Amino acid sequence: MAATAGLRALGAKGSGWLQRGPWAPLTTGFCSGGPAGIGRPEPGPRPTIVRQRDGIRSIILSDPKRRNALSLAMLKSLQSDILHEAESQDLKVIIISAEGPVFSSGHDLKELTDEQGRDYHAEVFQTCSEVMMLIQNHPVPIIAMVNGLATAAGCQLVASCDIAVASDKSSFATPGVNIGLFCSTPAVALGRAVPRKVALEMLFTGEPISAQEALLHGLLSRVVPEERLEEETMRIARKVASQSRPVLSLGKAAFYRQLAQDLRTAYHLTSQTMVDNLGLPDGQEGVKAFLQKRKPIWSH
Repeated sequence: MAATAGLRALGAKGSGWLQRGPWAPLTTGFCSGGPAGIGRPEPGPRPTIVRQRDGIRSIILSDPKRRNALSLAMLKSLQSDILHEAESQDLKVIIISAEGPVFSSGHDLKELTDEQGRDYHAEVFQTCSEVMMLIQNHPVPIIAMVNGLATAAGCQLVASCDIAVASDKSSFATPGVNIGLFCSTPAVALGRAVPRKVALEMLFTGEPISAQEALLHGLLSRVVPEERLEEETMRIARKVASQSRPVLSLGKAAFYRQLAQDLRTAYHLTSQTMVDNLGLPDGQEGVKAFLQKRKPIWSH
């Protein structure tokens, strides 16, 4: 499948660290998960926390003192968390959230000074791009749960997720232009999530938009009061987790693949996908269960 191929292209591999207990937090030390290079972070506390239960993996950006900046360490930790046992049938959906009043302020500007150098800068943006593409290429749906401010690459992360649920206190911006660093990489995800003129106004002015405006323009799936954010996100995640994983994986890959095609090609690709879907055991189980007026029993 395209999703599996995409993961392999991005270097998916099991790392064996995710705790299996009920919402057990990750306590292992940070590992870069990639080849040694000029920008390889030093070992230290992981900037993310991972919990998994009932097929739902929760990844929490856990560096509120630095506004959950997407430092190289944060990006590599997030990448490792998403990739871990991606092909496991026990995994049905991923939720990305954050601690503190800021979902993510984007890249860590301390890493983008002349002292770090061009090679380090290149590694930061390459790793960030790999994480964003990984979200789209991952075989299970990925949900952003946003409570607070998401700017620059933080806004990019929200735009890259398949579903995004936010509290009504959240806001979104691509303010790089204000400090002379145009948000070119965030523009890739933003420009594919909202209308062009909305994206360009955000990019040219750096001004934030509210959660309600983000919902109106398609950056978010829904907006709820802060006190209902986790409840609503979990409701969606549980519904997704109740579906057939092979069917969702096939459908997600086909959805993104057809977006880049002309209309005729898109219908050709998705028609073949429907045929392939009917060839899956869960495809036949679902049809038979409907005809027999019973609940389907999915293989995974």
